[in-house]
Amino acid sequence: MRSRLFPTKWRSPSPTVGTRLFPHIRNVGDRGGWQPLRPEERIVQFGVGDDGYYRRIAKLIAKDREVLAHFLGIGAAATNLEFLRFLPDLRRVRVDAYELESLDGLRYLSDDVRELAIGWTARPLQLTPVHRFRALTTLSIERQHRGIEMISDFLSLEDLTLRSMTLPDLSVLLPLTKLRSLDIKLGGTSDLSFLPRIGRLTYLELWLIRGLENLDAIGDVVTLESLFLQALKHVTRLPSLRRLERLHIVHLETMPGLTDLGGVADAPALETVRLYDFGHASPDIVRPFIGHPTLREAAWDLGSLRKSFAAQDLLPLDPRLQDREGFVERNRELRSSSSVQPDRRTRS
Repeated sequence: MRSRLFPTKWRSPSPTVGTRLFPHIRNVGDRGGWQPLRPEERIVQFGVGDDGYYRRIAKLIAKDREVLAHFLGIGAAATNLEFLRFLPDLRRVRVDAYELESLDGLRYLSDDVRELAIGWTARPLQLTPVHRFRALTTLSIERQHRGIEMISDFLSLEDLTLRSMTLPDLSVLLPLTKLRSLDIKLGGTSDLSFLPRIGRLTYLELWLIRGLENLDAIGDVVTLESLFLQALKHVTRLPSLRRLERLHIVHLETMPGLTDLGGVADAPALETVRLYDFGHASPDIVRPFIGHPTLREAAWDLGSLRKSFAAQDLLPLDPRLQDREGFVERNRELRSSSSVQPDRRTRS
């Protein structure tokens, strides 16, 4: 699970990005890609190859079943997962292959797969081959809605991401009593009324959900510790978070309908507030946080230094923000160390 102060989930960089920037990732296509894994390398990226190529992949990760194997299948050759017959012991698997036609190759994996991510494909795939992985604790599905009702059977799930799909409501998640983290991105799931009854959520991320207007259910998710909301253009108000006694971090980004954050300021244990791409707001948007007993850190981008400095005058939590250089540098630090960069990738 992600830490409270760094709630962003891992997301793979583009295969064109040098993995020197990501020391936890080994790309076998890089120079030295077949050398033994270093302790910090927890992800192995690979693409389409012949039988010998996949045997080398298996040898590379044979000693550590907790390494995440990330298949980046680019082009028409990446239509199936039959290569998994060489990697039957994997427990953590991510598949990104736009031309993928079937998930049947998952049959080669053992039942004790713990983490599985299936990315965007040209057409939605049948999820039936996933159903036997009842030990899953982490699952990420993008666009794959055919058979989505099976999620109810993954009773060990702790971390779930649903991307580019629309559910009538969240009732399918009610049996997931162990769920701690939920991300809903894109799609049009606009009924969140079941949210307070799902697991014991400590992290919630909602991003660019079409038609979503009402977030009242969040006010009753009493176990929540971190809240991340981005690009929900129809949301004009947030509920009072007074009941959320464990909530420490609220991150709001590109929320053009919000002008009053009084409901957020009601959170009794709030420590960190971050507002980014809030050019529509006036400095007064931070007024509800003045005098908050537990607030220790706040950062914002109100569209101009003039407005951002004015907000700093109202809520002077960090002396480094008193001058222009310090303000810019501190906000840069906070953006790089928070969940500010969750999903700027484009579909390919």
